[in-house]
Amino acid sequence: MIPLRDSTPSDSFPLVTVCLIIINLLIFSYETTLGPKALDAFIYTFGMVPAHYINYNGPWSGYLPFLSSTFLHGSWMHVIGNMWILWLFGDNVEDKMGRGRFLFFYLLCGVIAGIAHFIFNPVSQVPVVGASGAVAGIMGAYFLMFRKARVFTYVPPIFFLNIPAWIYLGFWALSQLYYGAFQTFNQGQIAFWAHVGGFAAGMIMYRFFLRSRNEIEVT
Repeated sequence: MIPLRDSTPSDSFPLVTVCLIIINLLIFSYETTLGPKALDAFIYTFGMVPAHYINYNGPWSGYLPFLSSTFLHGSWMHVIGNMWILWLFGDNVEDKMGRGRFLFFYLLCGVIAGIAHFIFNPVSQVPVVGASGAVAGIMGAYFLMFRKARVFTYVPPIFFLNIPAWIYLGFWALSQLYYGAFQTFNQGQIAFWAHVGGFAAGMIMYRFFLRSRNEIEVT
């Protein structure tokens, strides 16, 4: 299922959402300029490799990949897919949180998603890259904040459905949980537990990042 648009209009220009999209696209554009060896070195340096952290006692700077990995992607389809979902749902969540809180919330969800992936794949030597864990946090927040919204969705090959957002997002989350439980990362090359961790983090934490009523009225 491919979401095309949601029914909730933005109250203001989603500056942080747009900036995150631009940064991710620019970084992936840089990745495409690297040769195979340089790209591998780049991915293994800034991607998150779970096995690297078993018994790790190095400096705190060594944990940077839990954050930097959320700005790397493996293909144009990968980055465009993540950025499209961020565009669809991020603007409304940014409205409710405000720009600064939204940015911190997004980054924190990405880090928690990386931790979730590490917990379930601690010996994996495959670097994890992608914004999907952070984006899943936005989806988790939207799932609870905009229950009455609807998502206009393309269902291949020819169907178009206007699905309640809670059904679309709930189905997505359950599918990630299912695949995470029955398919290992090395088999599927998709970090399902990062998606689950990010979505759960968004659901749990979003309320602590919402703007107060006074802030909303003033702005």
